[in-house]
Amino acid sequence: MKTLSASLTVLLLWTTSLWARESINKPNIIFILVDDLGWTDLGCFGSHYYETPNIDRLAAQGMRFTNGYAACTVCSPSRASFLTGQYPARLHVTDWIAGHNRPFAKMRIPDWTMRLLPELPNLAKELKSVGYATASIGKWHLGPKESWPDKVGFDLNVAGTHVGQPPNYFSPYKIETIQDEKDGEFLSDRLTDESLKFIEANKARPFFLYLPHYAVHTPLMAKPAVVEKYKAKSDPTSAHKNPVYAALVESVDDSVGRLMAKLDELKLSENTIVVFTSDNGGLIGATSNAPLRVGKGSAYEGGVRVPLIVKWPNVTLPGSTNNTPVIGTDFFPTFLAANGLQAPQGHAVDGENLAPVLRGDGGLKRAALYWHYPHYHPGGATPHGAIREGDWRLVEFFEDNHVELYDLKNDIAETRDESKNQPDMAADLTQKLHAWRKSVGAQMPTPNPDFDQEKDAAKKKGR
Repeated sequence: MKTLSASLTVLLLWTTSLWARESINKPNIIFILVDDLGWTDLGCFGSHYYETPNIDRLAAQGMRFTNGYAACTVCSPSRASFLTGQYPARLHVTDWIAGHNRPFAKMRIPDWTMRLLPELPNLAKELKSVGYATASIGKWHLGPKESWPDKVGFDLNVAGTHVGQPPNYFSPYKIETIQDEKDGEFLSDRLTDESLKFIEANKARPFFLYLPHYAVHTPLMAKPAVVEKYKAKSDPTSAHKNPVYAALVESVDDSVGRLMAKLDELKLSENTIVVFTSDNGGLIGATSNAPLRVGKGSAYEGGVRVPLIVKWPNVTLPGSTNNTPVIGTDFFPTFLAANGLQAPQGHAVDGENLAPVLRGDGGLKRAALYWHYPHYHPGGATPHGAIREGDWRLVEFFEDNHVELYDLKNDIAETRDESKNQPDMAADLTQKLHAWRKSVGAQMPTPNPDFDQEKDAAKKKGR
């Protein structure tokens, strides 16, 4: 009798859980990821040169994060981290694929993973399991064909391959997974066209649209008429002054405007989460991340702090600004929680559900954010790791193990190393960074037996 009663109880709990899961109003999700967009590259984040009225309107309808972060200073790790909820260090996907080779450098980089493993849980798989239509439309850059979007859970893959930048922004694109339709068509427009088709085709069911634009990555190419517009307003003394880059930014803004108009047309706006962000900081030479230090590929804030906007109707307060440090890794648990889901058993999640922050009625449990880059970057960065706790940010450089400590509240540009003035703080954060690396199984670079300073310097100069 007790066994029967227990069985009935289990059945009742299972049925109730199933009913609750099915009764959840599944929100549509649009995640717009721009490539190499800098922290100040939007009007709503301070630019007076780039024109982004549609993105600014999105910010006015949702929440703007002033301390939004990418999970890595380069693209591939940030993308893998967003999709899986795991830090790049845990994934062992720690550089852009296939990375930068420095055979004579002081350190030898670890044998890292150059693809998104198809067996790993990811957002496409988890959302598809509860009825979502899923599409990846744009740049993928997470490994060979066996790891392309349609092999890891997405129903649709348009323009996603192993490459990290488009051969051409104008058709013919020379991208294997997108069919050229008319010569001269612009890539940002085409990706938006494909996104609108996907939304239209799936308007009667929940959908997850991952739209990773190739813009604003090099090669810098844009519509001539738009370039001319920015040439006419260019100020050589301004931090933002590249008219071609500005026109590329505008192409992304146009895309956002068209997406939002389609949601309004189909009456889907009130049940669609829209997230807009970048995969790493802006590329120095193309744009400026000032007041942040340096940019893409670097160990400093300019490499990882990015613009972030979240519009979640009935959750985010329109026109709100939040200064909580959040990271791309957080969207995996956030989107799962929005559907009453938890991560699959055995899948460690490094991100945190952002719902309390988005609602404005709570904070996050974690104390710190972490980064791990055991590589050399063509821009000059050497292997390093970093931690941000509160307003303090510590960077550890692996070649000689020296650390630098910055007070971001009073020195956002990271101009004053406080490690000598705050030795206890530096020691504490260093210990926490080391403990975190151990906990996630981070791979470390090792002394290079082939180290040759002269040969390495020649390679850096391209000789």
